[in-house]
Amino acid sequence: MYKQLIRPILFSFDPEKVHYFTFRWIKRIHKLGLSGLLNKMGKVEDKKLERQVFGLTFTNPVGLAAGFDKDAKLYNELGDLGFGFVEIGTLTPKAQVGNPKKRLFRLKKDQGLINRMGFNNEGVYAATHRLTKVSQRKSQNDRLIIGGNIGKNTATSPEDYTEDYLECFMALHPYVDYFVLNVSCPNVSSHAKLNDKEYLIELIEAVQEANKGFEDQRPIVLKIAPDLNNQQLDEIIELVIETKLDGVIASNTSVDRAGLITPAARLTEIGNGGLSGKPVTDTSTAVIKYLATQSNNAFPIIGVGGIHSAQDALDKLEAGASLVQLYTGFVYEGPRLIKNINKALLS
Repeated sequence: MYKQLIRPILFSFDPEKVHYFTFRWIKRIHKLGLSGLLNKMGKVEDKKLERQVFGLTFTNPVGLAAGFDKDAKLYNELGDLGFGFVEIGTLTPKAQVGNPKKRLFRLKKDQGLINRMGFNNEGVYAATHRLTKVSQRKSQNDRLIIGGNIGKNTATSPEDYTEDYLECFMALHPYVDYFVLNVSCPNVSSHAKLNDKEYLIELIEAVQEANKGFEDQRPIVLKIAPDLNNQQLDEIIELVIETKLDGVIASNTSVDRAGLITPAARLTEIGNGGLSGKPVTDTSTAVIKYLATQSNNAFPIIGVGGIHSAQDALDKLEAGASLVQLYTGFVYEGPRLIKNINKALLS
């Protein structure tokens, strides 16, 4: 029903406006006591789907990638849809509006999206206020895992990047189950510093030291770009092993436009931004396979990028991912994609 009836209507409007419209309707359905309707769309419950990763128990291995529920406004409802985990963010210390609109574009022929949102969010403290419900949720034995994806404010000076990450880490620590250091988003100014290995070691070690101050330490993973060559991926493997990071998310959005069906004139009109969806399916899977093979499966990988079918998810798991995340595939395929993947895993 989603692809035949709902999606054509939604896709006739501006993508960012549709995003918030969809948010409101999912929340409204939940408030009306119709969470069973959300369950029916995408949820599959079976103990065989459980996964132990990072020392955490995921009810199923299909999660929602960061960027959809940036401000922790919809995590319970998204859990009702069938996700085994939801990653909020990217969150920054201070609220920021992000890049000028329009900044989100559909590539319908390619089944992709281009975005240059620029870490628009209401700030980490607005999110923690909403996440006070998490302690109530956990006391009720609802084990939806929540990840916290953190970054820096756009206006932050390079010498203060680490402080931004630490502020978000300290604020979110009581409320999320794992952390993601987002250092690979192509839509924010990085001054190249976030691509420097020496700085990454400094950042990772600072966050790990802060983690030691808590009785219940959180897993910390790094989100990487899909456009890295083999030498750069080797450096990522060395970095993860050297710093004893808990894992990697592969991968973020891409700046590569090779092989797209969308006309070049339209791409020029859209301009810069990160590409996601079907065009990055094979690239992200190849990155996962390389990391897993070259590291001899030394650390868990969350596979994300171009999952539009159950087979796409199975391919990433076969390549070496322990878990997978959806975003653009969820937009194009709807909640049934969650159900299809989990059913495929049980078959």
